[in-house]
Amino acid sequence: MPGNTFGQVFKVTTWGESHGVALGAVIDGCPPRLALSAADINAELARRRPGVQAHASPRREPDQAEILSGVFEGLTTGTPISLIIYNRDVRSRDYDALKDVFRPGHGDFTYQAKYGIRDHRGGGRASARETVARVAAGAVAQKVLDREGIRVLACTVELGGVPARFKDETVIWDNAFFCADPEAVAPMTARVQEVTALKDSLGGVVEVRVRGCPPGLGEPVFDRLDAALAQAVMSVGAVKGVEIGAGFAAARMLGSEHNDPLIPGGFASNQAGGILAGISNGDEIIVRAAVKPISSIGREQQTIDVSGQPRTLTVTGRHDISAIPRIVPVLLAMVRLTLADFLLRQRTNA
Repeated sequence: MPGNTFGQVFKVTTWGESHGVALGAVIDGCPPRLALSAADINAELARRRPGVQAHASPRREPDQAEILSGVFEGLTTGTPISLIIYNRDVRSRDYDALKDVFRPGHGDFTYQAKYGIRDHRGGGRASARETVARVAAGAVAQKVLDREGIRVLACTVELGGVPARFKDETVIWDNAFFCADPEAVAPMTARVQEVTALKDSLGGVVEVRVRGCPPGLGEPVFDRLDAALAQAVMSVGAVKGVEIGAGFAAARMLGSEHNDPLIPGGFASNQAGGILAGISNGDEIIVRAAVKPISSIGREQQTIDVSGQPRTLTVTGRHDISAIPRIVPVLLAMVRLTLADFLLRQRTNA
């Protein structure tokens, strides 16, 4: 079954390619009578829009979503919601030299191996451009979460080896790296400038926090909430690792250190990251994602062409130096989609 649909009750199918006419999403299972407008969606899209940050791709897309169905007089109707975002600033000629060459770190080789055909213009369906549809759908999912008082926050906690702390959530969207630690912005900027001069790229870590999630979300064994969150976050192309709560640090702890004592007011600590036995426990859910460096770099790399012959490649065109910060609203959206689906699944099973 083609893997373009996410969710079981709140289902989202994304479509479109980097240099196609448009991208979009079809959302099925959204409850009726939720206030929804294009402005709600576009406010979220503005955070991942290219051509905004100084170190981001200069591709300038307005990223204005249009709602084609499923909304009447400002309210969802319970029928499928169809969203479309047109591509306005494509320069496909930048990719002509890549038609018969596989770029290291990209999906060129694997898409060719799977389908026997690939769209070389900007990576086609494998491009990070696809995530614009996820962010649009995530804005709709938040409307479902709003009814339950569930908030989802996301921010950069590391960029290129420069760490940050979760200090002040009110400043996340006010700086170039979507970071909750204002003191980390200057060293992050210096690191970006250093790597830009080397014609290289950077990775980092993004943290997503969920507040107000009720206990009881999640299914036993195979449909655990933490497993679903990991799959959702890992489905974003640049993500190479996911941890919940203490995550990999748990491997170096004693049981007495990792266990969260229960007290009358809840839990005394949160090493579990808000999830026990795959089910939410009512505490803050904490998810972290390891984001790889952008694969398109200006340095010479070794590769092969479609005939298997060795080639030397320098990638040109318009590219980010890091998936951070534009991946932050994408991961925010994936957590929203997961929670909306599990919340509605819980209501269905009740």
